[in-house]
Amino acid sequence: MSEVGVDRVKRIRLWSTTSAVTAVAALLAGCGGSGGSPAPDSTVDVTPSAGAPAGRRSAAPASDRAAVAEKVKSAVEAQLSLDEGRFGSGSNSPCATASAKMFTRQCAAAVKGTDADASFALAQVDGHEGFAALRSVARKIQNSAAAYQRLGCAANPSKAATRHACLEPAAVLAQGFPDLRDGANLGLAGK
Repeated sequence: MSEVGVDRVKRIRLWSTTSAVTAVAALLAGCGGSGGSPAPDSTVDVTPSAGAPAGRRSAAPASDRAAVAEKVKSAVEAQLSLDEGRFGSGSNSPCATASAKMFTRQCAAAVKGTDADASFALAQVDGHEGFAALRSVARKIQNSAAAYQRLGCAANPSKAATRHACLEPAAVLAQGFPDLRDGANLGLAGK
């Protein structure tokens, strides 16, 4: 090989080595520079460690909550349908304030059934997030049932003040089945 050819090979090797060193230096500067941010054109893997795309991470808990809400709604609805058919509700309830049965054992039986369904609903949501509306309705029913019993409303009290005090809890209890159903339905919406 001639001297010119040897020089040319040396220059090519030097150029290749210099280019490689420059490329490595640029890569290191982009990844290890101060501030810890990557070079503008470098890529960073931002997928969650579990391997699911970022948009799907919160979908699993949401679908779990929806499944729980559906299960609660179905269980509460089944129980309510039995007792509502047995005792009636709203203006058809023996506890309706316009009903002649409000101060009788028929209303007392409806009170026990409604109270039991409220307790059942609370047991269904125990340990689960959400269901604020259902919890609130169920507790209000329980408080009203306790007040109805404490006042002795089923014994047809003779004092006007006691009879008047029975009106509010009886009204809550007459509307108890539809309100529990609404609370279970609101649980599907996360309320």
